[in-house]
Amino acid sequence: MAELAELEDPKTRAVNEKHGDDHGVNLSKLRALAKRLKTQQELAGRLWESDDTAARLLAILICRPKAFERDELDVMLREARTPKVHDWLVNYVVKKNPHAEELRRAWSADPDPVVASAGWALTTERVTKKPEGLDLAGLLDVIEAEMKDAPDRLQWAMNHCLARIGTERAEHRARAIDIGERLGVLKDYPTPPGCTSPYAPVWITEMVRRQHDKTVA
Repeated sequence: MAELAELEDPKTRAVNEKHGDDHGVNLSKLRALAKRLKTQQELAGRLWESDDTAARLLAILICRPKAFERDELDVMLREARTPKVHDWLVNYVVKKNPHAEELRRAWSADPDPVVASAGWALTTERVTKKPEGLDLAGLLDVIEAEMKDAPDRLQWAMNHCLARIGTERAEHRARAIDIGERLGVLKDYPTPPGCTSPYAPVWITEMVRRQHDKTVA
Protein backbone atom coordinates (compact mmCIF):
# COMPACT_ATOMS: atom_id res chain seq x y z
CA MET A 1 0.00 0.00 0.00
CA ALA A 2 2.92 2.32 0.75
CA GLU A 3 4.43 1.62 -2.68
CA LEU A 4 1.10 2.32 -4.35
CA ALA A 5 0.83 5.58 -2.43
CA GLU A 6 4.27 6.58 -3.73
CA LEU A 7 3.14 5.91 -7.29
CA GLU A 8 0.16 8.26 -6.90
CA ASP A 9 0.24 11.11 -9.43
CA PRO A 10 -2.28 14.01 -9.25
CA LYS A 11 -2.37 14.48 -13.04
CA THR A 12 -3.06 10.78 -13.62
CA ARG A 13 -5.81 10.90 -10.99
CA ALA A 14 -7.42 13.92 -12.66
CA VAL A 15 -7.57 12.06 -16.00
CA ASN A 16 -8.86 8.85 -14.40
CA GLU A 17 -11.56 10.63 -12.41
CA LYS A 18 -13.09 11.88 -15.67
CA HIS A 19 -13.77 8.21 -16.44
CA GLY A 20 -15.06 7.40 -12.96
CA ASP A 21 -11.83 5.81 -11.69
CA ASP A 22 -10.64 7.14 -8.34
CA HIS A 23 -6.92 6.37 -8.47
CA GLY A 24 -3.79 8.14 -9.67
CA VAL A 25 -1.39 5.28 -10.41
CA ASN A 26 0.08 4.96 -13.90
CA LEU A 27 -1.02 1.54 -15.17
CA SER A 28 2.38 0.72 -16.69
CA LYS A 29 3.97 1.23 -13.26
CA LEU A 30 1.19 -0.82 -11.67
CA ARG A 31 1.88 -3.68 -14.10
CA ALA A 32 5.63 -3.46 -13.35
CA LEU A 33 4.89 -3.81 -9.64
CA ALA A 34 2.64 -6.80 -10.33
CA LYS A 35 5.36 -8.41 -12.45
CA ARG A 36 7.79 -8.10 -9.54
CA LEU A 37 5.32 -9.52 -7.03
CA LYS A 38 4.29 -12.40 -9.32
CA THR A 39 1.23 -14.52 -8.42
CA GLN A 40 0.25 -14.22 -4.75
CA GLN A 41 -3.34 -15.25 -4.11
CA GLU A 42 -3.34 -14.48 -0.37
CA LEU A 43 -1.88 -11.00 -0.88
CA ALA A 44 -4.38 -10.40 -3.68
CA GLY A 45 -7.21 -11.13 -1.27
CA ARG A 46 -5.88 -8.68 1.31
CA LEU A 47 -5.36 -5.98 -1.32
CA TRP A 48 -8.93 -6.46 -2.54
CA GLU A 49 -10.31 -6.11 0.97
CA SER A 50 -8.64 -2.68 1.28
CA ASP A 51 -11.39 -1.24 -0.97
CA ASP A 52 -8.70 0.95 -2.59
CA THR A 53 -9.00 1.12 -6.38
CA ALA A 54 -5.27 0.93 -7.19
CA ALA A 55 -4.86 -1.93 -4.68
CA ARG A 56 -7.76 -3.81 -6.26
CA LEU A 57 -6.28 -3.40 -9.74
CA LEU A 58 -2.99 -4.80 -8.41
CA ALA A 59 -4.89 -7.65 -6.73
CA ILE A 60 -6.44 -8.58 -10.08
CA LEU A 61 -2.99 -8.71 -11.69
CA ILE A 62 -1.40 -10.97 -9.05
CA CYS A 63 -4.31 -13.27 -8.23
CA ARG A 64 -4.89 -16.81 -9.48
CA PRO A 65 -8.09 -16.51 -11.60
CA LYS A 66 -9.06 -20.18 -11.38
CA ALA A 67 -8.84 -20.17 -7.56
CA PHE A 68 -12.05 -18.22 -6.99
CA GLU A 69 -15.40 -19.84 -6.25
CA ARG A 70 -18.50 -18.70 -8.11
CA ASP A 71 -20.00 -16.82 -5.16
CA GLU A 72 -16.70 -15.07 -4.43
CA LEU A 73 -16.62 -13.62 -7.94
CA ASP A 74 -20.27 -12.59 -7.71
CA VAL A 75 -19.57 -10.64 -4.53
CA MET A 76 -16.39 -9.12 -5.99
CA LEU A 77 -18.17 -7.90 -9.11
CA ARG A 78 -20.84 -6.20 -7.01
CA GLU A 79 -18.12 -4.62 -4.89
CA ALA A 80 -16.22 -3.32 -7.92
CA ARG A 81 -17.14 0.34 -7.62
CA THR A 82 -15.16 1.76 -10.55
CA PRO A 83 -15.26 0.98 -14.29
CA LYS A 84 -11.58 -0.07 -14.52
CA VAL A 85 -11.82 -2.51 -11.60
CA HIS A 86 -15.05 -3.92 -13.07
CA ASP A 87 -13.53 -4.34 -16.56
CA TRP A 88 -10.28 -5.88 -15.33
CA LEU A 89 -12.10 -8.25 -13.02
CA VAL A 90 -14.27 -9.53 -15.87
CA ASN A 91 -11.51 -9.70 -18.48
CA TYR A 92 -8.53 -10.87 -16.43
CA VAL A 93 -10.21 -13.05 -13.83
CA VAL A 94 -13.79 -14.13 -14.59
CA LYS A 95 -13.12 -15.05 -18.23
CA LYS A 96 -10.39 -17.47 -17.06
CA ASN A 97 -12.46 -18.96 -14.24
CA PRO A 98 -14.30 -22.32 -14.59
CA HIS A 99 -17.53 -20.66 -13.37
CA ALA A 100 -17.53 -18.08 -16.18
CA GLU A 101 -20.42 -19.60 -18.13
CA GLU A 102 -22.61 -19.99 -15.05
CA LEU A 103 -21.90 -16.37 -14.09
CA ARG A 104 -22.54 -15.21 -17.65
CA ARG A 105 -26.07 -16.58 -17.55
CA ALA A 106 -26.79 -15.27 -14.05
CA TRP A 107 -25.36 -11.80 -14.60
CA SER A 108 -27.03 -11.28 -17.97
CA ALA A 109 -30.43 -11.52 -16.26
CA ASP A 110 -29.47 -9.39 -13.24
CA PRO A 111 -31.62 -6.31 -12.56
CA ASP A 112 -28.50 -4.23 -11.79
CA PRO A 113 -27.41 -2.81 -15.20
CA VAL A 114 -23.73 -2.75 -14.23
CA VAL A 115 -23.84 -6.43 -13.25
CA ALA A 116 -25.81 -7.19 -16.42
CA SER A 117 -23.10 -5.45 -18.46
CA ALA A 118 -20.62 -8.04 -17.14
CA GLY A 119 -22.92 -10.79 -18.39
CA TRP A 120 -23.00 -9.19 -21.81
CA ALA A 121 -19.20 -8.86 -21.82
CA LEU A 122 -18.94 -12.60 -21.19
CA THR A 123 -21.52 -13.24 -23.92
CA THR A 124 -19.43 -11.21 -26.36
CA GLU A 125 -16.45 -13.39 -25.45
CA ARG A 126 -18.48 -16.49 -26.28
CA VAL A 127 -19.68 -15.03 -29.58
CA THR A 128 -16.03 -14.65 -30.53
CA LYS A 129 -14.52 -17.85 -29.16
CA LYS A 130 -17.29 -20.39 -28.58
CA PRO A 131 -20.58 -19.44 -30.27
CA GLU A 132 -21.88 -23.02 -30.34
CA GLY A 133 -25.07 -23.24 -28.32
CA LEU A 134 -25.72 -19.51 -28.23
CA ASP A 135 -29.05 -18.26 -29.58
CA LEU A 136 -27.60 -15.44 -31.68
CA ALA A 137 -30.95 -14.50 -33.22
CA GLY A 138 -32.40 -14.32 -29.70
CA LEU A 139 -29.53 -12.10 -28.56
CA LEU A 140 -30.22 -9.77 -31.47
CA ASP A 141 -33.91 -9.69 -30.46
CA VAL A 142 -32.94 -8.55 -26.94
CA ILE A 143 -30.46 -5.98 -28.25
CA GLU A 144 -33.05 -4.63 -30.68
CA ALA A 145 -35.65 -4.28 -27.92
CA GLU A 146 -33.50 -3.02 -25.03
CA MET A 147 -30.23 -1.40 -26.15
CA LYS A 148 -31.63 2.00 -27.12
CA ASP A 149 -32.84 2.81 -23.60
CA ALA A 150 -30.25 0.86 -21.59
CA PRO A 151 -28.03 2.72 -19.07
CA ASP A 152 -24.58 3.66 -20.38
CA ARG A 153 -22.47 0.72 -19.17
CA LEU A 154 -25.07 -1.84 -20.21
CA GLN A 155 -25.69 -0.11 -23.53
CA TRP A 156 -21.98 -0.11 -24.32
CA ALA A 157 -21.71 -3.85 -23.53
CA MET A 158 -24.77 -4.72 -25.64
CA ASN A 159 -23.44 -2.62 -28.50
CA HIS A 160 -20.11 -4.46 -28.36
CA CYS A 161 -21.98 -7.77 -28.55
CA LEU A 162 -24.01 -6.50 -31.52
CA ALA A 163 -20.81 -5.48 -33.33
CA ARG A 164 -19.14 -8.80 -32.59
CA ILE A 165 -22.12 -10.83 -33.84
CA GLY A 166 -22.14 -8.76 -37.04
CA THR A 167 -18.40 -9.19 -37.50
CA GLU A 168 -18.08 -12.88 -36.68
CA ARG A 169 -21.30 -14.29 -38.11
CA ALA A 170 -21.93 -13.52 -41.77
CA GLU A 171 -25.46 -14.97 -41.61
CA HIS A 172 -26.46 -12.35 -39.02
CA ARG A 173 -24.41 -9.44 -40.41
CA ALA A 174 -27.13 -7.68 -42.40
CA ARG A 175 -29.54 -7.76 -39.46
CA ALA A 176 -26.88 -6.56 -37.00
CA ILE A 177 -26.06 -3.60 -39.24
CA ASP A 178 -29.75 -2.85 -39.71
CA ILE A 179 -30.35 -2.86 -35.93
CA GLY A 180 -27.41 -0.53 -35.45
CA GLU A 181 -28.66 1.87 -38.12
CA ARG A 182 -32.21 1.98 -36.80
CA LEU A 183 -31.24 2.45 -33.15
CA GLY A 184 -28.41 4.90 -33.88
CA VAL A 185 -26.64 4.05 -30.59
CA LEU A 186 -23.21 5.76 -30.34
CA LYS A 187 -23.59 7.14 -33.86
CA ASP A 188 -22.25 10.53 -32.75
CA TYR A 189 -19.66 9.20 -30.31
CA PRO A 190 -16.49 11.34 -30.56
CA THR A 191 -13.84 9.12 -32.16
CA PRO A 192 -10.17 10.17 -32.31
CA PRO A 193 -8.43 10.15 -35.72
CA GLY A 194 -7.17 6.70 -36.62
CA CYS A 195 -9.63 4.94 -34.29
CA THR A 196 -12.73 2.99 -35.29
CA SER A 197 -16.11 4.39 -34.30
CA PRO A 198 -18.07 2.26 -31.77
CA TYR A 199 -21.20 2.87 -33.89
CA ALA A 200 -22.01 -0.74 -34.80
CA PRO A 201 -22.56 -0.39 -38.59
CA VAL A 202 -19.20 1.39 -39.00
CA TRP A 203 -17.46 -0.93 -36.54
CA ILE A 204 -18.75 -4.10 -38.23
CA THR A 205 -17.88 -2.88 -41.73
CA GLU A 206 -14.34 -1.92 -40.68
CA MET A 207 -13.66 -5.18 -38.81
CA VAL A 208 -14.93 -7.29 -41.73
CA ARG A 209 -12.74 -5.26 -44.12
CA ARG A 210 -9.68 -5.89 -41.95
CA GLN A 211 -10.42 -9.61 -41.77
CA HIS A 212 -10.76 -9.71 -45.55
CA ASP A 213 -7.52 -7.80 -46.08
CA LYS A 214 -5.71 -10.18 -43.71
CA THR A 215 -7.08 -13.20 -45.60
CA VAL A 216 -6.05 -11.78 -48.97
CA ALA A 217 -2.58 -10.92 -47.65
